[in-house]
Amino acid sequence: MSKNLGQGRPQRSRVHGHELSLTTRDYAMVEGIPVTSVQRTLVDIAAILTVNELVAVADQIVCAHNLHFGPRKLPLVEISELNAYIAQHPHQRGIRTLTAAMKLVRVGADSAPETQLRLSIQRSGLPEFICNFEIRDNAGNPKIAPDLSCPRYRTCAEYDGAHHLSAEQQSKDHDRNFLTSTLGWHQAVINKNDMGNGARVAIIKIARMLVLGGWNDPENLAKGSLLGQLHVRKDVF
Repeated sequence: MSKNLGQGRPQRSRVHGHELSLTTRDYAMVEGIPVTSVQRTLVDIAAILTVNELVAVADQIVCAHNLHFGPRKLPLVEISELNAYIAQHPHQRGIRTLTAAMKLVRVGADSAPETQLRLSIQRSGLPEFICNFEIRDNAGNPKIAPDLSCPRYRTCAEYDGAHHLSAEQQSKDHDRNFLTSTLGWHQAVINKNDMGNGARVAIIKIARMLVLGGWNDPENLAKGSLLGQLHVRKDVF
């Protein structure tokens, strides 16, 4: 719990009191209760989180969608505004880690696992993938926007989390996969099991789809072994 500088630290049982110098951008009112703003909270937790964790948090703060289909989503804080706010706190603990994390933040990631998949792709030597690229049909009509896409090689990746296990969502995913294939794209569907061991299985799966799209795979990532890694009746990979 905190009070403005000069008002004295809060004194309560099992409460850690702080004094802070706050401006109107540092706090917000939630149901009549003053709390630190989204951007201030991110700066405050920078010292206790890793780069990857900070990227995941910041991705959610700046996440926005303005697709030709589906509901529009507005960010909690615009990425330019968030970067400007962080730059105004050069002496805050953890600010170097947060500044490094912000270089990896992208607009459009819908979940922390999706962020971790994107970071794994970025650090693996695969081509760049972007969030929510709209795939269009031959007439130019936008049809679908995968989680992550590499337009150059007509390859995309979808992260299917736990909510994809419901019967309704599986039906939607079945149609999504069919539509993606119909549009001539190569899709890798990734789940939690694929992300273990440094996302090794996820990277190999995506690399193999990229090769189908014409990528030359200079580091032979697609040739990595998946023996014993896939839940199929006969392991032939």
